[in-house]
Amino acid sequence: MDKFDKPKILIKLGSATLTKGGNKISRAKLEDLANQVIQIQQQYDVILVCSGAIAAAKQFIKLEKIGNDLTEKQALAAIGQPFLMRLLYESFRDFEIPVGQCLLSYHDFKNEQSRTNIHNTIKVLLKNGILPIINENDTTATEEIKFGDNDKLSALVATLLKVDRLILASNTFGIYDDQKQTIENIADISKIRKYITDEKSSQGTGGMHSKLDAAQIAQTAGIETWIINGHEDNFLLRALEGKVKFTKINN
Repeated sequence: MDKFDKPKILIKLGSATLTKGGNKISRAKLEDLANQVIQIQQQYDVILVCSGAIAAAKQFIKLEKIGNDLTEKQALAAIGQPFLMRLLYESFRDFEIPVGQCLLSYHDFKNEQSRTNIHNTIKVLLKNGILPIINENDTTATEEIKFGDNDKLSALVATLLKVDRLILASNTFGIYDDQKQTIENIADISKIRKYITDEKSSQGTGGMHSKLDAAQIAQTAGIETWIINGHEDNFLLRALEGKVKFTKINN
C-alpha cells in the first residue's frame, strides 16, 4: 500500500464528547472541532472516527417503546446517522472543509480486499482535501453498541492506515493515578489498569478500559496513543502544543 504524504493523526470522538456530557449533540462543540481541524490540516492528514448516531436520533426523533435492547438501539442508530452527518457536514462546511462518510464493521478488517478498499478510499479522500468521517455500521453490527463506543474501531483503522498518532477524546485529562493526578507517560498498559474504574458516561458506551484496549492494539502496531480531555475548548490544539496535561501511551 502507498504511503500518505503528510503525518497522519486519527481522532476518535465519542458520544460524550460530541454532546459535552449532555443529552444532545452540541453544535458549539462541532464548531470548536471544525475550527481546530482546519488549523491542524496544515500539518497533518486528519481522520475522524465519530460516535453519536444514537444521541442524534434521541435529539430529533421521539419513538414509542424504545428501551435498551440492541434492536432498539440499532433502530435509533439508523435514524440518527443521517442527522449526525448533517450536523457534521454543516459545521465543517462553515469552515470550507468537505467531508466524506465511511461506515465500517469489524468484519471489513478480516477480509484483505475490504482492507485494501478502505485504505484506498481514505487515501483518495485525503489527497483531495476531504475529511474522512468514520463510524461503525450499527444497524448490521452490534459490537460497538455493546462494547467500546468506537474505541476498538478507531484502533483498527489507525493500524490499517499506519497513522502516526491515535488521539482518543475522553472526559478527563487522561488517566489519573490514585492521587487524581494525570499519568503523563505510559509504557506498560497492564500496570495502570488498577487505577481504572468501570464508570461510563451517560451517552457513551466505552469507558477508560475500552480506551486502554484500543491503545494496546495501537501500541502493538507501533502507534502512539494520546488520551485527552475532549470536553475542553481547543482540546486538540492545546494537546498538540503541550499546553494541557494528558496521557501519552508510548509505541
